[in-house]
Amino acid sequence: MKQHFSEAKQYFAFQWHITDECDQRCKHCYIFSEDSCKKTDAMTWEQIQDTLYNCLDFCEMYHRRPYFYITGGDPILHPDFWKLLELLKSYDIPFTILGNPFHLNDEVCQKLKEYGCQKYQLSLDGMRETHDWFRKPGSFDITLEKVACIKKAGIRSVVMTTVSSKNIEEIPAIIDTVVAAKVDVFAFARYCPTSEEKDIGIEPMRYRELLVVCDKKFKEYEAAGCETYFNKKDHLWTLYEYETGEFKIPENAQEGMIYGGCNCGNCHLTILPTGDIYACRRVQNSRVANVFEDRIADVWVCEMEAYREYDKFKKCSKCELKAWCRGCPAVANGQTGDFYGADPQCWKEIE
Repeated sequence: MKQHFSEAKQYFAFQWHITDECDQRCKHCYIFSEDSCKKTDAMTWEQIQDTLYNCLDFCEMYHRRPYFYITGGDPILHPDFWKLLELLKSYDIPFTILGNPFHLNDEVCQKLKEYGCQKYQLSLDGMRETHDWFRKPGSFDITLEKVACIKKAGIRSVVMTTVSSKNIEEIPAIIDTVVAAKVDVFAFARYCPTSEEKDIGIEPMRYRELLVVCDKKFKEYEAAGCETYFNKKDHLWTLYEYETGEFKIPENAQEGMIYGGCNCGNCHLTILPTGDIYACRRVQNSRVANVFEDRIADVWVCEMEAYREYDKFKKCSKCELKAWCRGCPAVANGQTGDFYGADPQCWKEIE
């Protein structure tokens, strides 16, 4: 008998890369960052089924409700993509697709909706010239065109931007663009270096200035009744709002409890097409096991514990916001190789 998961249970997020196949070779892609000609991996149908059952076993063990972020590559290019969605529907499991715009049309989007797709995430990494430089000529216009297609099917459209020194000046214009396109959700996160020489190239106070500008735009649009939800995804927003007084440490906060910040080791993990389980896809050295060989339920209480040692954070452990912020350990790890190192864009001075 197939299990259906209670709405009352807390969600656990699986970022599931079913294939590396992609129509693009983006300059900031984790898959092809060091080798644009690498052999692409993809799960077989048998491996997909085994992976799903391993995830469901984990959720049953820890009383969690599964939520899948199906991605790649571009997941729609996997030959068993639709079979997987049919399987998810049979368990009444909600999911989001993180993919490209190139294979979307009204028929495809409607089919996604029927299988239970809640959100479809696209990327905009600059205005037209910059975005097409990062990704693929023409992809800027195609991305905006497909937002309407996604929304027409009743799926929430999400646009994500990866911020680096290359596009930081264009973020305000991107915000105006997504609002004009009536995107449902917009968020940005910083580029995570894949080697020491690939620094994000943004000084801490310059990044704070970006948050000041974006916060002003967000509030102006919200006051005007804008339908776009601005997801303050980067945890340094917590530091910024603490300084502005918008976030206050709760009086009833318990010592030693973690209330927010990075979900790594908390309510999220990543599975690659090879079966490798990562604490975080953006942390290049965070492989903890393999889903074809190991039980996720066991990995969670053993190998994953290395990402929950909050007193190891070299800077954040001394900060009053440790339980709510901690910046982005992936960016710190990408620059220094140390997951618990200081976030290079954190501007707070710690004595």
